[in-house]
Amino acid sequence: MKLALELAGLRMPFAKALHTTAEMGVNAVVIDGRGEVSATGLSRTGLRQVRKMLGDYNLRVAALGFATRRGYATEADLERRIAATKAAMDFAYQLGARVVVNHIGRVPPPDSDSWKLMVEVLSDLGRHGHRAGTLLAAETGSESGEDLARLLAALPEGSLGVAFHPAKLASAGFSPSDALAALAPWVVHVILGNVGASSLSGGGAKPAAPFGDADIPDLLAKLDEHGFQGYFAVQPPPDEDPVPRTAAMVEYLRNL
Repeated sequence: MKLALELAGLRMPFAKALHTTAEMGVNAVVIDGRGEVSATGLSRTGLRQVRKMLGDYNLRVAALGFATRRGYATEADLERRIAATKAAMDFAYQLGARVVVNHIGRVPPPDSDSWKLMVEVLSDLGRHGHRAGTLLAAETGSESGEDLARLLAALPEGSLGVAFHPAKLASAGFSPSDALAALAPWVVHVILGNVGASSLSGGGAKPAAPFGDADIPDLLAKLDEHGFQGYFAVQPPPDEDPVPRTAAMVEYLRNL
């Protein structure tokens, strides 16, 4: 398994988060492009410093997270949002990442004006991604896998990927297994986080890796069947000190 760690969830300074990740034996990270490392505001000198810190710890960038306030079917400030997303895609490539993760907004009904707008914008971002060497990936959770797959099928090939988040799907009432069956050809990144309340351990034992209601071993097996080659990004829990449980989550995945 290619494991990565979402740095922002550690809630510590960037350099310390890199050190903590390396100590866990994880060799890749997901950087929040809206956080300490700004995808749209970092200078060339700052970029070189970030690259050096990553190199010092022998860490790769699995993906760049770039959450926008609104989706790509909302007209308010849309041009600014598109420009910022393109800048983030360029920045991700400079960091060595090939995936930019964002919520694209709720998928509108087919053939509506909002649907046509979303298809147009995502097609444009897809063309930019081909030139930049990066791919925008839609994080799952706001709709069923079937609804998102319908949108993906309407886009030019290679325009949009999927950042598959099984715990968010489960917490929203969707079946992660059914969603994966619909989305598997587009999945380029997997987020394993702590959204649900139940554990994987069963029997009332303290959970070694609380990934919510999703059946992680089953999903990993299905991803393997589809030849998934991307990263599994661990999302630290919202604990006061997230490091112990994050380390347990990493160890759980290694033991699979």
